[in-house]
Amino acid sequence: MSLWTRKTPTKKTTRRAPRFRLTVTTAAAACLALALSGCADADTTAPSAARAKAAAGAPARFGTVDCREAKCIALTFDAGPSENSARLLDILKEKKVPATFFLLGKRHMEKYPELVKRMAAEGHEVASHTWDHKILNRISPEQIREELRRPNEAIERLTGHRPTLMRPPQGRTNATVHRISREMGLAEVLWSVTAKDYTTTDSALITKRVLAQASRDGIILLHDIYQGTVPAVPGIIDALKERGYVFVTVPQLLAPGKAEPGKVYRP
Repeated sequence: MSLWTRKTPTKKTTRRAPRFRLTVTTAAAACLALALSGCADADTTAPSAARAKAAAGAPARFGTVDCREAKCIALTFDAGPSENSARLLDILKEKKVPATFFLLGKRHMEKYPELVKRMAAEGHEVASHTWDHKILNRISPEQIREELRRPNEAIERLTGHRPTLMRPPQGRTNATVHRISREMGLAEVLWSVTAKDYTTTDSALITKRVLAQASRDGIILLHDIYQGTVPAVPGIIDALKERGYVFVTVPQLLAPGKAEPGKVYRP
């Protein structure tokens, strides 16, 4: 994920120009803050709302945890797999922590197919981050379909399971993306915690940022493609476990509800 900028159209100078520039600058800053927090221009559904919507009489337990009772949090990684993913999987296995991986196709799944298989085999949720990280609300419907179709097919081929979740690059989405996601059986997943690990290699700073934002039902966004991120993961896990958090995948966070295609989920 990278920072985005918004260019302000050139205007002829008038007496009202200073107020105009201030308004546009403030709006741009607000939009940037929303993008970095995962709050795209979309109606979102919180995990607790997804659980509440589930049919009455659902079983009390879902695997090993019930997030209606437990203090759950989901660890998610974007834009892999990479040369750092094997070490990350070792850490998650050692710590007995499941994660959700939103994977890229081009230059990632293509390059590290065995890591994709390992992620699924070790109980992690394998999902899509598109094929080539194109910003979905800036491309045509045909291009959106291609960006979503290709990783779906690659994940199904490698793991035997077709993904049901996707994360739009930069959290950018709109009504067209929702409609096409619904057609393709995909729900969109945003986040509530970002370490902005694309801005630093300081693992201690990444850890500090995550811990400062963590809350119940949170979805943590990290990228294992960056050098400072994987070394930060053990400390993040240990500190959050000490606070009483239980780590779950995104589907476990929603259970007994299920992610609905075309909907956007964010704490």
